[in-house]
Amino acid sequence: MSTHEVFNQPPPLEGYDLFGTDAPLVEAVRREGADWGVEDLSAYGRTLGAPETLALGALANRDTPRLHGFDRFGHRVDWVEFHPAYHELMALQVGQGIHASPWADPRPGGHVHRAAGLYLSGQVEAGSSCPISMTYAAAPVLAAGPEELRHWLPKIFSRTYDPAHRPVGEKAGALIGMGMTEKQGGSDVRANTTAAQPLAAPGPGRPYRVAGHKWFMSAPMCDAFLILAQAPGGLSCFFLPRWTPDGQLNGLRFQRLKDKLGNRSNASSEVEFDDATGWLVGEEGRGVATIIEMVGYTRLDNVVGSAGVQRQALVQALHHARHRTAFQRRLVDQPLMTAVLADLALEVEAATALAFRLARAFDGEDPREVLLRRLVTPAAKFWVCKRGPVVAAEALEVLGGNGYIEDSGLPRLYRELPVYSIWEGSGNIMCLDTLRALHREPEVLDALVAEIDLAQGFDPRLDAFAARTLDAARGVKGEAGLRRLCRDLVVTVQAGLLVRHAPGFVAEGFLASRLTDSGGAFGLLPDGLDLHAIVDRASPNA
Repeated sequence: MSTHEVFNQPPPLEGYDLFGTDAPLVEAVRREGADWGVEDLSAYGRTLGAPETLALGALANRDTPRLHGFDRFGHRVDWVEFHPAYHELMALQVGQGIHASPWADPRPGGHVHRAAGLYLSGQVEAGSSCPISMTYAAAPVLAAGPEELRHWLPKIFSRTYDPAHRPVGEKAGALIGMGMTEKQGGSDVRANTTAAQPLAAPGPGRPYRVAGHKWFMSAPMCDAFLILAQAPGGLSCFFLPRWTPDGQLNGLRFQRLKDKLGNRSNASSEVEFDDATGWLVGEEGRGVATIIEMVGYTRLDNVVGSAGVQRQALVQALHHARHRTAFQRRLVDQPLMTAVLADLALEVEAATALAFRLARAFDGEDPREVLLRRLVTPAAKFWVCKRGPVVAAEALEVLGGNGYIEDSGLPRLYRELPVYSIWEGSGNIMCLDTLRALHREPEVLDALVAEIDLAQGFDPRLDAFAARTLDAARGVKGEAGLRRLCRDLVVTVQAGLLVRHAPGFVAEGFLASRLTDSGGAFGLLPDGLDLHAIVDRASPNA
């Protein structure tokens, strides 16, 4: 029986190019050195925006992974089962090369191009990005290792996704996971108790027997893992494949999968090492230094990934507001709503500009760029990722009650965004790492000054804010005010990027609203800004 006519509801946002409809992203990719990849990214954006691809994200998130410890005969298998939709999404990302393309096919702008793929993929389903990111971070560590590790690289570089649970020699491609966190230690990895003893002569590339546990082992379906364990020479990094060279299942005994707030399509596990065999990566006692190189790349991915999911939350809010009417006017044309949407758009554009400036800093080994990324990456991870959940919450509210319903997709984005603040170091850890860089490598400030000076003279408000921020950075002694300093460092770089590269109405909106402490809820923008221009620039269907 027909009960009513459905009207005043927006059509589904599907069948669109996620890349080509995102002007700030397209500009950032061109500006930061990956102009050669624009057509490729547009094709990828159209694939992701297709109705059938968007449906995969919802399916993968709804039907979560299952751990199978044993087969029906009682043999240990430690196998994780996923919905087929998850495997399809993984195949798309591996096929795009997001897991390893800067290493497999190095070229200028390679990290920027790859970051754009990650930014787009997370808008469909971010859970599938976890093993992609860890593989990307692990590849250069393995490439710098001995032959016992380098022989994995062709499988890692492969663009064929192979989810089969069998030895890597029988597979078309491989992915790498990580395990650092233990029950007693959390972020304090030096408190790890997992132990490793050499099977014969010790040293890089040599096998060790590993016994212990990990409270978080990310992506347990991967083909191998990089972990930290206490060797005779101190905390060290080890490479643990799922299968030993003789084709036997290695001693990684997965206890359970974590029941997480978000990131539910991806498996995270607890694991015990039952005399597992691992190969030493780097020197004994240098585990933290080895892992830190990887963590730099995964922290970049936290910034990029968070910006991408924030973009999708904004897009859903803009799409709804353009099609929904209330009190005889479209929501997007009502002043209070216009201010909220414009404020969200400013936040997301600034996050995007910063994410891709950082990605360029990972392209090549220019000393100044290395210093800049050493300082700005942890600060950016702190601030951009901290802003993500509030962006999603405000975007959800634009849809009202509809946004609070699972079918809208906004609750999934809202649950997803906190993981970026927590994974690879929570907010306080990022602030402490920023402080550590300032104290141990004071030359990072010279790199920051060089970046900020590029915007010198564009606006006196920014000049004054930057001068105060740099003075605070030079004088910082301890933890008091450290979160504020990290925020101000990030906002200064964001503002500099926007005044140099964004339209004037965007730069003015950001300067007028972000260089003071008058923030809080979104929509508190000062008078005199061109709000409709800001909203139109951000809209996927302007």
